[in-house]
Amino acid sequence: MKSSRLACFAVTVTVLLTPGSRAATFGDDVAFLRQHQQVIELADATGQARVAVVPAWQGRIMTSTAGGSGGDSYGWVNRELIATGRTVPHINVFGGEDRFWLGPEGGQFSIFFAKGATFDLAHWFTPASIDTEPFEVVSKSADRVVCSRAIRLSNYSGTAFELEVRRELRLLNAAEAMATLGLKLPKGVAAVAFESANTIRNTGRQAWAKDSGLLSIWILGMFNASPAATVVVPYEAGPESARGPVVNDTYFGKVPADRLLVKDGRVFFRTDANYRSKIGFPPRRAKSLLGSYDAASRTLTLVHFTLPAGATDYVNSMWQLQEHPFAGDVVNSYNDGPPQPGAKQLGRFFELETSSPALALQPGAAATHVHQTIHLQGAEPELDAIARAALGVRLEEIKHAFASH
Repeated sequence: MKSSRLACFAVTVTVLLTPGSRAATFGDDVAFLRQHQQVIELADATGQARVAVVPAWQGRIMTSTAGGSGGDSYGWVNRELIATGRTVPHINVFGGEDRFWLGPEGGQFSIFFAKGATFDLAHWFTPASIDTEPFEVVSKSADRVVCSRAIRLSNYSGTAFELEVRRELRLLNAAEAMATLGLKLPKGVAAVAFESANTIRNTGRQAWAKDSGLLSIWILGMFNASPAATVVVPYEAGPESARGPVVNDTYFGKVPADRLLVKDGRVFFRTDANYRSKIGFPPRRAKSLLGSYDAASRTLTLVHFTLPAGATDYVNSMWQLQEHPFAGDVVNSYNDGPPQPGAKQLGRFFELETSSPALALQPGAAATHVHQTIHLQGAEPELDAIARAALGVRLEEIKHAFASH
């Protein structure tokens, strides 16, 4: 596949209204993280816009702020796990607003299940290279850090992959990042903007082919769940015969009606971390925007990304042997919850995710997936105006999507 910075371009926008609404400030989270790992801070000239990067966790952007050390910390940080100083089987959910993964998760080309394993939670293991193994810091400055790592993987079918991963993490000018959405940064609104440019290169001797499995770049943003948090995903209209189902809601069993609503060209998904569930949208349904709104903290999140022209092959991460392993999703949202009644869940978070197409890379070839995040704090009318312009929906509609349940 031809490598291009625009091959998959994502933008996340979060608008927060109430400073101090979270228990932990950015300074609190950074101080805690530094007790356990090296933290690299990126900051603008004012010191208000800041980003915290942990190289040891795959160059992960753990959290950010628009209000300096005392400002709100926007990323979900799993203090309970991090404080133990230990690693656990299956997955180490350290948290973070921008973490690097590779797909597919399930199916005959999965990199999370060993050959012949049953597709269930007991046999699901995140590869160490995208879970616990550190990335090397190649360079750093006041507004960017570059991390990399050589990785070897094998999939469920026994195909071996050799690749180099490079993550360039950059603090951006918030007004310029907003302009990519056709929006202006209002006066008096505090903002932080950053991006990860994620490149993988085939360093092996064999081309990656569909008949033996392909990889994809997968970026996941982890946010604080609440009883009032709802994800909103606009989708392309059209008959199922031409575009397929509107939403894939069967990753972990069908999502109940009191948690998923399809209405007027949009899907509403409850993200309260009380019910383990996941939804996805294929390339013929996905639009370039999705988002979420937490009515309790008045937090609006928008994700904007560019779909590669003509790309239809995306890895399928369903936990089963698949008839169509490249009929996967472009965007996903995950809501955590107990895997079974009474069982301990991973954490109190939900995710907004974007993926690159399946990457059929020749030896030496590379592909890049860019994911941007913007956080803003301002007045409620500005939140509503952004929601209407970006998602075509008022905040009141989002807040009351599940009012009858």
